[in-house]
Amino acid sequence: MRNFISIFCIYLCFPILAQDDYLNILNEKDRANIVDEILEDRLDNLLPTLMVNEGVEMWIVISREYNEDPILKTMLPSTWLSARRRTILVFHKPKVGEFEKIAIARYDVGKLLKGAWDLDVYPDQWESLMSIIEDRKPQNIALNLSGDYGLADGLVYTEYKEFIEYLPAEFHDRVVSSENLAISWLETRTQRELELYKDICKIGHHILQQAFSLDVITPGETATEDVVWWLRDRVRSLGLDTWFHPTVSLQRKDVEKFDHLRSFSKRPDRLIIKKGDLLHVDFGVSYLRLNSDQQQHFYVLNEDEDDVPIYLQEAFKKSNRLQDILTSNFKEGRTGNEILLASLETAKGEGINPSIYTHPIGTHGHAAGPTIGMWDQQEGVKGRGEYPLHYNTAYSIELNTSSEIDEWSKIIRIMLEEDGYFGEDGFHYFDGRATEIFAIPRNKK
Repeated sequence: MRNFISIFCIYLCFPILAQDDYLNILNEKDRANIVDEILEDRLDNLLPTLMVNEGVEMWIVISREYNEDPILKTMLPSTWLSARRRTILVFHKPKVGEFEKIAIARYDVGKLLKGAWDLDVYPDQWESLMSIIEDRKPQNIALNLSGDYGLADGLVYTEYKEFIEYLPAEFHDRVVSSENLAISWLETRTQRELELYKDICKIGHHILQQAFSLDVITPGETATEDVVWWLRDRVRSLGLDTWFHPTVSLQRKDVEKFDHLRSFSKRPDRLIIKKGDLLHVDFGVSYLRLNSDQQQHFYVLNEDEDDVPIYLQEAFKKSNRLQDILTSNFKEGRTGNEILLASLETAKGEGINPSIYTHPIGTHGHAAGPTIGMWDQQEGVKGRGEYPLHYNTAYSIELNTSSEIDEWSKIIRIMLEEDGYFGEDGFHYFDGRATEIFAIPRNKK
């Protein structure tokens, strides 16, 4: 009996596993090689340019083991899963002279940063760091301190206090915030990263097509939470991770009004999926130190239906149109707030009821860069919304439109999210975008 069950499980899983072959997900060793190649390119070629652009001569990143600065984690080689003891990285780009990248550590940080702490000369790590500063005499020293961006505010108080205590008085007034440099480092994507992003988004789209099918969902039996955990297990089976817990919510022809928070913090434990339900998913994967973030809609066909009802597809088109309006306003130098307000004005002028809450994406899911609205701040976002748009940056185009559905006697919201990049030739989606509500099953036509 046990052998029969094992063979039966293999038979059920084989179609999905066969479909996975074209995804070409790399093994851990090959992933590590790519991560290190990208990091080397970013440190050697991108970072010096960013430092010159932002007028920073010396950038110091300091962290202790298991309490890492978010930026430090983007600078560690693939085999370093955390800082070691106290890890200090120094980047020096003088107006005249070569770019230096130094680790004040007892050993090299991988092959990318040479260790420069000689214990025989400087038994104290801070003294070793101060010798570098006194020798280079930088005009400014940037530390990760920021009021608006948590990702750029990674220097903890204890480390800052000790740094200042050791820093010679002549350099105290040269300490500045690294905010703009830190954000530029986090938000700027290299050509290699942009190329990889297509594969990452393709993986996410592939998993969603598997999840929202009759292979996973049995109307009348499967709960939204079952699909959520299927997604988590599926991602893990592919050797990947999710950077947030997925959500699956639904709207249907009933008296329940749409509640934005219901999708995130007020979900019932067991909400059974039925025929005639409009399903929504919010889902993202992490791969090669980059993240995706995607939202799509699926409709469970009734017995007498061959396709998604026209009135739902018409509502969906409004959100597609809002995507187009938003991305058409992407212009270098415009702030997130300027893009937000211009897009909302155009959409409302076309009779659309819009809500925009788009964010950068990259080494973090909700990444650094210009925030373009938040669901509860449609008038603009202080601080993060005032940051300008730059080329070679990536975004999750996240938004929704609400529509009155006479057939359901209620308002529904179509919530979409797709990832893409902004370059000199405009905005482009990495792996396309959903242009329809997908039917379950999709072969009923």
